[in-house]
Amino acid sequence: MPTWQQLRDAKFHEYEDAADGWGKVSNRADAARIRVDQEMSGPIHTTQKGEAQTSAERDLTQLGRNYQYLHAECGLVRTTLNGLASELSSAQRKLKQALADAADLKFTVNGDGSVEYPQSTVLPMAPGTSSGTGVAKPGAPVPLLPGAGEANGDPNKGKAEDIAERISQAVNSAIEIDNRYAKVLRELKAPDGLAVTDDMLMDEAHDMGDVQKTVGTYLSKDGIPQGKSPADNKKWWDGLTQEQREEYQTLYPAEIGALDGLPSVIRDSANRTVLDEAHADVQHKLDQLGPEPEKQIVTAAGIITNPEWSTWDALGGSKYKDQLKGMDAVRSRFDQTGIDGLPPAYVLGFDLKGNGHVILANGNPDTADNTAVYVPGTTARLAGAQGDIARMARTWKEANAMSPGESTSTITWIGYDAPQDIITDSPRPSYAYNAAPTLNHFLDGLQTAQGGPEASHTTVIGHSYGTTVIGVAAKEHHIAADDIVVAGSPGMLVGDASDLGVGKDHVWSEAASSDPVPYIGRDFLGGWKWGVDTYHGIPYNAGYIQTIPSDEAFGAHRMDVNTSGHSGYWDEGSQSLKNQAAVVAGRYDKVQEDN
Repeated sequence: MPTWQQLRDAKFHEYEDAADGWGKVSNRADAARIRVDQEMSGPIHTTQKGEAQTSAERDLTQLGRNYQYLHAECGLVRTTLNGLASELSSAQRKLKQALADAADLKFTVNGDGSVEYPQSTVLPMAPGTSSGTGVAKPGAPVPLLPGAGEANGDPNKGKAEDIAERISQAVNSAIEIDNRYAKVLRELKAPDGLAVTDDMLMDEAHDMGDVQKTVGTYLSKDGIPQGKSPADNKKWWDGLTQEQREEYQTLYPAEIGALDGLPSVIRDSANRTVLDEAHADVQHKLDQLGPEPEKQIVTAAGIITNPEWSTWDALGGSKYKDQLKGMDAVRSRFDQTGIDGLPPAYVLGFDLKGNGHVILANGNPDTADNTAVYVPGTTARLAGAQGDIARMARTWKEANAMSPGESTSTITWIGYDAPQDIITDSPRPSYAYNAAPTLNHFLDGLQTAQGGPEASHTTVIGHSYGTTVIGVAAKEHHIAADDIVVAGSPGMLVGDASDLGVGKDHVWSEAASSDPVPYIGRDFLGGWKWGVDTYHGIPYNAGYIQTIPSDEAFGAHRMDVNTSGHSGYWDEGSQSLKNQAAVVAGRYDKVQEDN
């Protein structure tokens, strides 16, 4: 049991010094992970072939994963030690203040924490006391004689009792703090070995939760801005010390990774921790279900859905598979860095809510001369991220080739809950109205992190229902973009290109002759009276023929398209793709318009 003397004399800067050491290891691990991803992975694709390349890629992926784990775990140790020092220092300050008050009053603090005080009124002596003194103990004050202090109104008695109680509270608080932190610190350990496993990542997530509960009074999630503008988020971040930033990043990665307005490097590091932990957790849940049964079986009655598969699916099997598919697509993009010059990837947003969301950038948008943000349409979700990520990788290659001497970043924004069914969901504008504020917030955050509207030439690209989202975003709020490109648009819920806020000359449209969606959006469904969107009370397809971006009357630049169907606009080497890239690069002279 520690004494008040031990609490008074304790040197808590030793904990802070140790925390600094763990912090340095955490930061170096993160820097090493970035070096592996950005500097070492690329050359592998050009210097190695065959099995040597495969082996090197596998080793570097594992190395990067190890560094990410070290960054997170060491950061948790650092934050725990700093929290321990901070809370114990607070208890120590309370103790020292009580001791100082006792000294000022010429009271004596005994070794057991009781307080001896001079009697202000001469009273008969109690056993074990000196002449003219009394002794106060926390919770059980001992007067000279029962009731004597109160009867004679001795002010020193009350003061001594208060000081004794404060000393006791400080010591007891220190004991509680020490026990609470000791339990967590004992758990912050890793098994021997060089390979970080899924079990270790799941343990890391558990550790993170324990540390969050333990250090709540030192570093609370409540301190992170919620519902604020990107400018306010940046102001908060800039007002923190470097140590506070690092602690928030490693202790609350999901919250920091989602905060628009913060530097992309910070968001990427935080979101990779969230991604790794989520992947390990989902893989574990899927493994617990056992192998996937056959979906259909043949019976005497014919082919039916296998009841075992139905049970597996009801327990989350299909959902977990879809989540892993999407997360693997993000990880696969990490491995593509350096192929054909593709720059490092930055994860600017990630979660498994609903159908899952991910925001992935090719190249750092904070420093890019040209930036493109791609908003996909119906059926967009985490499970289908691979195709959308590939589209922006191809757009980056084309735009980068058109802008020598400039840097480019292209971003896949699966940051909203897209309609999942073209018949029942896509005609509803509520999806667009729900998504528009989120898109605008992200674009504002991008601009804030870049340093203002003049820092980068920004293009927003939409496909299918994604163009509807952009249309609502532009009419509801000044959109933080210089150009808008739409492909296969069914309509933007505005009647003219001038309604989008970037000027008619900066609105660009592509529509393949064999793409049915623009025709459906314009007039095929226009004669159907489908009613009112129950979420927003907005009429949709209520018997009118709307103007769409590919109509000449809309006023957009109609670009030449040499691809077919609804999804060919990003075909490798196509004029459709080159036209989009030209707008992204600001090379309007290279755009071929439809004659």
